[in-house]
Amino acid sequence: MKEKIIKLIALLFGVFHLYTSFMGNLDPNRLREGHLLFAMLLVFLMKPGSKKKADSTAGRIWTAAMIICTILPLGYLILNYVRLLNRMPYVQELEIFQYILAGMLVLALLDSTRRSLGMALPLVAGAAIIYAVAGQYIPGVFGHQGFTALEMADLLVYTTEGIFGMALGTSATFVILFIIFGSFLEKAGVADYFMDLACALTAKSKGGPAKMAVISSALFGSVSGSAIANVATTGQITIPLMKKAGYKKEFAAAVEAVASTGGQLMPPVMGAAVFVMCDFTGIPYVQILRCAILPALLFYSAVFFMVHFEAVKLNLAGVPLSQLPEKSALIKGAYQLLPLVAIVIMLALGYSPTYACLLAIVSIIVISWGDAKHRMGIKAICQAITAGAQGAVSVAVTCATAGIVVGIVNYSGLALKFTSIMLAIGKENLFLVLVLTAMATIVLGMGLPTTPSYIVVASLMVPTIVKLDIPVIAAHLFAFYFANVANITPPVALASYTAAGLAESEPLKTGFLGFRLGIVAYIVPFMFAYNTGLLLLGDSIFQLTLVAVTSFIGVYFLAASSGGWLLIKTTVLERALLAAAAIALIYPGLYTDILGMILGAGAILLQSTRKKRYT
Repeated sequence: MKEKIIKLIALLFGVFHLYTSFMGNLDPNRLREGHLLFAMLLVFLMKPGSKKKADSTAGRIWTAAMIICTILPLGYLILNYVRLLNRMPYVQELEIFQYILAGMLVLALLDSTRRSLGMALPLVAGAAIIYAVAGQYIPGVFGHQGFTALEMADLLVYTTEGIFGMALGTSATFVILFIIFGSFLEKAGVADYFMDLACALTAKSKGGPAKMAVISSALFGSVSGSAIANVATTGQITIPLMKKAGYKKEFAAAVEAVASTGGQLMPPVMGAAVFVMCDFTGIPYVQILRCAILPALLFYSAVFFMVHFEAVKLNLAGVPLSQLPEKSALIKGAYQLLPLVAIVIMLALGYSPTYACLLAIVSIIVISWGDAKHRMGIKAICQAITAGAQGAVSVAVTCATAGIVVGIVNYSGLALKFTSIMLAIGKENLFLVLVLTAMATIVLGMGLPTTPSYIVVASLMVPTIVKLDIPVIAAHLFAFYFANVANITPPVALASYTAAGLAESEPLKTGFLGFRLGIVAYIVPFMFAYNTGLLLLGDSIFQLTLVAVTSFIGVYFLAASSGGWLLIKTTVLERALLAAAAIALIYPGLYTDILGMILGAGAILLQSTRKKRYT
């Protein structure tokens, strides 16, 4: 019975957003309130309050109390929307029951986030609330005059500066639609086609299964927007194939973890955080995609090259011909790529991401009728909507809780103080500020999902980078990259550990291998912070082409240096030359490109000489 109730609520959740997105007739505040109501109800029904005492009487009573603490405040906000809209926030006093409702909602939200993601984000939000309440007792620059009860209630609940802020608005407007879109892709068998296509493209080359993992994870990860979900989905297929081909289990797990993490860096979707970035920066979605495409391709090229060098080093074969998908079936099924093509074309033509996503969902239903096995009728459509809505739940409560942090940080003036302190520490030294930002983002990202990690850093530290004359898009993409690579950064590398579980490999060793395979993602953000040529901004076609070509040569050298193999096994000197050449080539600029080519040529010459000597 409970399972049926969950599916019904999830279905209503998805239909609610598809309908309101198509009709466009619901006020943004009500949309956010309805979005959070559905999401929190599903969390309390789907996630136990305690894994140890999930079915205890106390646990059921607490869950029932949290459901009441969800329905009453959000129901009040929805039903009294006009009255609250006409009220003057921070000036007009609230009634006692309104304070109680605000407290109930905050408590229920923190508990729902704990159930979804663990204690990290609720602790951060709790610390922010304590800071707001006790700020007047904090000495020095971090102190403030404190929040009154009215300010606290209005900031968090009765305005759009806290829980119902920009992050939740993005989740309610864009993110849930793209998650539903990904669910439709999976239900219609398009995800399977991605795997078959990747297999066909790479099977005959050395180490084909690992290259298949890189390509399929890039395709699927861009849509799914979750590194861990990507690992769990594609890793079940790719990791056993890599192990069977001859890769060590730690290496196979690391490849899948790194490739899955990069999915959020790869257009055309890039996960949930990119939509938040649009709202933070005011930059159109299509322009962000354009800026992100070359760094993302460099990332995947580096992983691809490292996989290739490892395969050459181990002399691994490709996928057996008997396991290859039929070429005729692939050609016949190429129409399954139309939904992604539709999104790209619609965005390029200037349509909104919402409209493009809705059209793509419709196209999936249409193309599914070309495959009897995955033909989508009413039942399948409802299942896809239900699965997508359930997948959006954790993002919704995450964004709402992150809104607590962002609201308090901004209203208390902490963001401005933090910027001043960062500038004072860095003494306007851009490199030091970038290093501090990268370290803080990775530390946050070890405990938080990518989206809230990015939101917190974008509020606290990105303004500092912008003040040092870095373009807004470069500063935000810098934070976005490091929020992502936290998934593969030891000692807490959640994507690597998830993959290690599938591969039955040693987690920490897998984590450090993942760090090495994803090394370009730690370097490229520094490069585009100093020179936006990598973001395809402001140069001629010739210059942009030169930047792209030299950067790809650079990541090739970087992969060779990291893997210890180019033509033959590299020496320490050759690895150093290749690493220096890579950095010089990835950094846009004529003189650095010339230096990089000279260093790279020197390494190749040394390799060629040694190879001739041994053959």
